[in-house]
Amino acid sequence: MTNQQEQKLQNELEAMARHGIEVLPKEVVEAFEQSVRELRESGIAKGLAVGSVAPDFTLGNQTGIGVTLSDEIAKGPVILTFYRGEWCPFCNLELRAYQRIMDSIREAGARLLAVSPQTPDHSLSTQEKNELSFHILSDLRNQVAEKYQLKFKLAEELRGIYRSLGFSPDAFNGDDSWELPVPATYLIDQQGIIRMASVNPDYRSRMEPREVLDLLRSL
Repeated sequence: MTNQQEQKLQNELEAMARHGIEVLPKEVVEAFEQSVRELRESGIAKGLAVGSVAPDFTLGNQTGIGVTLSDEIAKGPVILTFYRGEWCPFCNLELRAYQRIMDSIREAGARLLAVSPQTPDHSLSTQEKNELSFHILSDLRNQVAEKYQLKFKLAEELRGIYRSLGFSPDAFNGDDSWELPVPATYLIDQQGIIRMASVNPDYRSRMEPREVLDLLRSL
């Protein structure tokens, strides 16, 4: 596989970001940039570090079936990824990139769990829209995201912008908290230890799924 193919997700993310700059008003783009800077500088939602014990949880998947992390770990390593919701185009690109390598993830004996604060109906919509074959879990009110130190509140000045774009989290999450997880991906071994952590306040940048797969194969 060529390096260009390996970096396909980042290319897609960068193209999406460029498109946003082209079509959105300058003041909206600047507001998004400022929010990313402020979140990074605040030190809020840094996420759990490598070597931490992964907090256990049980969440309902897109069909309402409960999925427990420790049960999945008993079967093999787990890739655990937190995303903002189906309204986030960058998140959808990432989920589809993982779907492209799902056969390889399964061949490595691992499972993939994707977590967002949106309601089960929207988790089902995410699964169907992106044709995903892994668990899409609903973390209502970001209770699990909080355990993983990823929860933050969207700035007041951004809420009108999000509503105008149809990205209003309260409509997708079933609450008015305006809380979201910082996008993050963890690789958890069968002892329940976090072996890789990728946490980035900039929602436009994600770790390449194939890099996660390489680390998975090295466990």
